[in-house]
Amino acid sequence: MTMLDVQDISTFYGNIQALKGVSLHVDQGEIVTLIGSNGAGKTTTLQTISGLLKPRTGSVSLSGQVISDKPAHAVAGMGVAHAPEGRRIFNRMTVMENLELGAYCHGKPEPADLERVFTLFPRLEERRTQIAGTMSGGEQQMLAIGRALMARPSVLLLDEPSLGLSPILVDTIFQIIVDINAQGTTVLLVEQNALKALAVANRGYVIQTGHIVLTGSGRDLLGNDMVRKAYLGED
Repeated sequence: MTMLDVQDISTFYGNIQALKGVSLHVDQGEIVTLIGSNGAGKTTTLQTISGLLKPRTGSVSLSGQVISDKPAHAVAGMGVAHAPEGRRIFNRMTVMENLELGAYCHGKPEPADLERVFTLFPRLEERRTQIAGTMSGGEQQMLAIGRALMARPSVLLLDEPSLGLSPILVDTIFQIIVDINAQGTTVLLVEQNALKALAVANRGYVIQTGHIVLTGSGRDLLGNDMVRKAYLGED
């Protein structure tokens, strides 16, 4: 079953066209990754899906229902949660207050939702009263993902979750992504660490200058010569 269906979207910043007829789909239960260089259109794709940007042409559908004509808060309420690049946590609020805000579309946080987040991220439970801006980068990334999960998403959009983290923390974050998916959440992952992303993904897309230029299984893309040269640093 197709959970997320992006059809021929073109998105602009003023007169500058960032996406040029991008189409992709994510089936229920999959991890799908979108890889590409800086400025290729990865973040713009996620922002268009989550309603932060509106496509000039094309459509985005969730379980068959068009969502690209809806505001971002409505898209979140329908089951699309977005953990953005740069984490964007509320630095002056506590960990618990950040998590509570993640549940705003349901009115208030449910104990089961908090339990799920604290099981995935025990560090957040230990630091639930800590001011979020005083935590390490890895802890803030955990909080950004945990806050998104508080919305009980059917689709989780992750934008560069490993950016700026140590290699050990990168491994931890990717294992958590796999665990989240195993619990039933569909994941669309934007990630510059193409090796890690393709290793956990069922399928992947390669985007260049606003166009999807290649798609395939994670394993096939890992073995593709163009991908290996451009994104895995191999000759």
